Amino acid sequence: MPTSINYGMEILTEPLNPPQVGSGGYARLNPHSQVLPAGWKHPHPDTRPLPCAILAEHDVAIKMRDGVTLYADVYRPPEPSAPVPAILCWSPFGKKFNGAMSLQLMTPWSLGIPKGTLSGLEKFEGPDPADWVPRGHAIVNIDIRGTGDSGGIMALLGSQEAEDGHDTIEALAAMAWCNGAVGMAGNSHFAIAQWFIAATRPPHLKAIAPWEEGCGDLYREQFGRGGIYKGSLYNRLIVKCMLRGRPGTESPRRMWEKDPLVNRWWKDKRPDMRKIQVPTYIIGTWTNTMHGMGAIRGWLEVDTPQKWLRWHPWQEWYDLWGNPQALPELLAFFDHFLKGADNGWDQTPRVRMAVLRFGNKDPQSYENVVEHDFPIPRTEYRKLYRDLGSAAGPDGRRKLSEAAPSAPAVASYDWDDVEGANFTHTFEATTRLVGIPKAVLYMSCADHDDMDVYVQLEKLDADGQQMISLNIPWKSILVTSFDQFTKDRASEVVQYKGPEGILRASHRAMDEAGSMHPNWPLHPHDKEEKIRPLGTVVRLDIGIWAVGTEAGTMGTHGSPTDFVGLPIWSHGISVWFHVVPCVFFAHGHMGPHGFLYKPRAERQQGSYLNSGRKWLTNSSKGVEPFTDTHHPQLGGNLPQTSAAASSNFLYQP
Repeated sequence: MPTSINYGMEILTEPLNPPQVGSGGYARLNPHSQVLPAGWKHPHPDTRPLPCAILAEHDVAIKMRDGVTLYADVYRPPEPSAPVPAILCWSPFGKKFNGAMSLQLMTPWSLGIPKGTLSGLEKFEGPDPADWVPRGHAIVNIDIRGTGDSGGIMALLGSQEAEDGHDTIEALAAMAWCNGAVGMAGNSHFAIAQWFIAATRPPHLKAIAPWEEGCGDLYREQFGRGGIYKGSLYNRLIVKCMLRGRPGTESPRRMWEKDPLVNRWWKDKRPDMRKIQVPTYIIGTWTNTMHGMGAIRGWLEVDTPQKWLRWHPWQEWYDLWGNPQALPELLAFFDHFLKGADNGWDQTPRVRMAVLRFGNKDPQSYENVVEHDFPIPRTEYRKLYRDLGSAAGPDGRRKLSEAAPSAPAVASYDWDDVEGANFTHTFEATTRLVGIPKAVLYMSCADHDDMDVYVQLEKLDADGQQMISLNIPWKSILVTSFDQFTKDRASEVVQYKGPEGILRASHRAMDEAGSMHPNWPLHPHDKEEKIRPLGTVVRLDIGIWAVGTEAGTMGTHGSPTDFVGLPIWSHGISVWFHVVPCVFFAHGHMGPHGFLYKPRAERQQGSYLNSGRKWLTNSSKGVEPFTDTHHPQLGGNLPQTSAAASSNFLYQP
């Protein structure tokens, strides 16, 4: 067995490149301590000097219950010092591979984060010791099992990482310098691991911050969305270029090739968040195509009243290191729960949301909008029907209508039609779409017994062109429009085009009781149901990634400036679209703006929210209120909720 966890089946692995001195900050195993004086500077040119002296303990050995040794670097106040809490930073990317290196290597313009922001002691995607040690915290950067010089074969999250994290937390709490309180923070893998580790309930784990989201299901949200393998980025970038260790790692690629259905190994990659009982501060963003739904499930399922949700409009690393709001809040959270500071953290609003505006607007997005819960309780779920009986417009798009069709109708296209089927909806006023969309499609194919179906929600401008949202502030970069982006900079890291839903038709079975929300159906993915005989019409319920978008904005002359649309398409398949409801929810002051709806046998559809309330938004004139009358959200067959007015405000920490 490659790990100490017995799945009752063969777990396939693949080799990793061994660590090399000088690559990604790696240094040979050399347990030792040194005091880095105030003013010390990491050799990376973009780092800043340390604001105070820091004791750095390199390659601290921590023994796991199965005898494997992991190695960690500990950054804490120099002796003599009172005991301090520990923040454990858990990921496989190398304990000395830092944020300064990663921003330079992997992002355009370093995401607009100024040089001199980071000290170079931070682990990639983790908190910076230069911020935390002066506040009386220790930062622990660890090489997890199978990475760096740590022993064993790397497990990809699941029970093995949960077990190792549990043992590490208890070992840290017992160290003489620790006050017995341990927290966890960081984004991406850091955040995902927290779901698994916290669910084991280590006695000395006092709080977690799955910061910048954390995928909640490696099959359904990362490697096998909709039953279709989506692990190429992990294979090409992470395994080949970022992971370093001996002798290898569990291989989702090989496990998929062996069996593309959910088995015991894949089931172990979905944490049971209901077992988490410690204070939890969850961060999420609409623009990440891997982590957002895990953050939402965490909010819904973590079993403690002491939990907070902040949704922001930025790329995850920008929010972690560049958003001036983020660090003070995270410090206050851990000061409160790891040190007992009476600092008013408990008065922080439990839910704050963000709404993207797309394009280059001022403000670029609405942030820190206080809500009572998520999904927003005032949501009014609406169904939109694809008007298949009407003729397509000059742009090839048909309409979405709130009126159910009076007669059956069909729309079709061939698999090699890259545009698929496209539908638009125009709102009569500015509209905010905030929540979880869902598409219901009735589809058939005369030539194949399966279909890969994609549905995407797009925002269009007044000319019907797709709009883009920038994931970092415009003011932080050197261009002022998307037309000025070169191809190498126009990546998903900084550009967001809207949420997507994916489903392979043979995986259409649903577990409604296990679904976290009616608009996010849980597909078991444990069997294939091929479509036979060919041409049979099947119903597909497709959850769309959560959305937080302003659908329309009136121009200065009263003309619409934004439209929104929904595309559906499929590859390698001839597809027929039958009349089916598409559910939207609306939230906002609505104007004559639209949505594009593209059906391809590879895409999904959406819904929107409704409410009546006031928002406060930042503007050049200060804080100005305006009234929401609708809140779009793509929803399933749900009853409409009353649009009772309530007071909302912009939280300014």
